[in-house]
Amino acid sequence: MSDKVRFVRAALEEARTALDTFIQNEECMKAVVDASSVMVESLRNEGRIFSCGNGGSLCDAMHFAEELTGRYRNDRQPIGAIAISDASHIACVGNDYGYEEVFSRYLGAVGRKGDVLLAITTSGTSKNVVRAARLAREKGIRVVALTGRTNTPICELADVVIATPGGCYADRVQELHIKVIHILIELIERELAPQNYME
Repeated sequence: MSDKVRFVRAALEEARTALDTFIQNEECMKAVVDASSVMVESLRNEGRIFSCGNGGSLCDAMHFAEELTGRYRNDRQPIGAIAISDASHIACVGNDYGYEEVFSRYLGAVGRKGDVLLAITTSGTSKNVVRAARLAREKGIRVVALTGRTNTPICELADVVIATPGGCYADRVQELHIKVIHILIELIERELAPQNYME
């Protein structure tokens, strides 16, 4: 076996260990269920789910929203979700107010009491995500934190915390985040589009 093949195997085994650790944590499993319940309650009351994050987490925030507004596995009515990702907004606010305000400024403009914010930060300390969560709490918007660490600023502001045990680096945390995101989408669909899960 070549050194490169050994590296591939080791990377996959590390990812499997992180997933196994997450699966065995009952508190984490319950947090995913609780997060979906918060989201479904909002959607049933004509609320919307906003999502935000930086870098790969912004890509995850966008992925979450497009699967809800578009299509996940089967056809159904669109579900109200918005990723805070508009490039012109981010450039404008970043230039005029600073990057720390890019998510909170958007949420302040269009978020309403009863909405939900999915705040994604692997470190739990991203200043712009934390500011958005703080603003959300002030406006009566519930916060679901998807993070990689407990006892961080985002956790203090969240109604529900999903902390995935990914190890030393953000990439393993993000690998678990996308699994959580897909499960949240399915749980939401099972409530709002049960016809897709009749089998």
